[in-house]
Amino acid sequence: MVMRFVGRHEHSLDVKGRIILPARYRSSFDTAAYISKHTERCLALWTPEAFERKLDEMEAIFDRTSEDRAMVRAWASGSTEVEMDRQGRVAIPSYLREYAHLESAVLIHGAITHIELWDPEEWTVRGVPGDAELADPAPRAPFALTPSTVAPSALAPSPVPSRYDPQGE
Repeated sequence: MVMRFVGRHEHSLDVKGRIILPARYRSSFDTAAYISKHTERCLALWTPEAFERKLDEMEAIFDRTSEDRAMVRAWASGSTEVEMDRQGRVAIPSYLREYAHLESAVLIHGAITHIELWDPEEWTVRGVPGDAELADPAPRAPFALTPSTVAPSALAPSPVPSRYDPQGE
C-alpha cells in the first residue's frame, strides 16, 4: 500500500535540532526515514519506499541537461538517512536546518507522497499563495498545448518585443 500524507501540524525543534513527528505519520515509518532538501527551501521527509521512487526519478533526469545534473547533485548531497527514536523524534542535520531556515517553530505538512518541514515565515511567502489559488483557481487548459493542438498562426513569431532591450528602448 502506498502511503499518503495529508494535514498540517505546528511543532518546535528541541535543543538538539530534533522534531517530533506527529503520531498520525509515525506508523508509516519503521525506524528509518530519509530527509532531503526540497523545493522552495523546505525539507522533505520520505519513507524508505518513497525515497527509492524519488531516487529513480532523479536518476532518470540526471543526463538530460547540465541544469538537471546540478539540481540532482544538490538534491543527492542534501539528502540523508535519519533514524526515528521511540518517541517519534527525528534529528535534522544542521546543514539542512540552515537550508530550510529552521530555528524554532516548524510547520509539518503532509504533501501526499512525503512530509514537508517548513519555517513558518517561509511558508507565508511560498506556501500561502497556494491557498489563494485554491480559493479562486485560474482557468486551466484541458490539455497541453503542442504544435498539433495549436493553430499554425499561433506558432508564428510574436511582434511583441522581448523583455530585454540592450538599447533601453
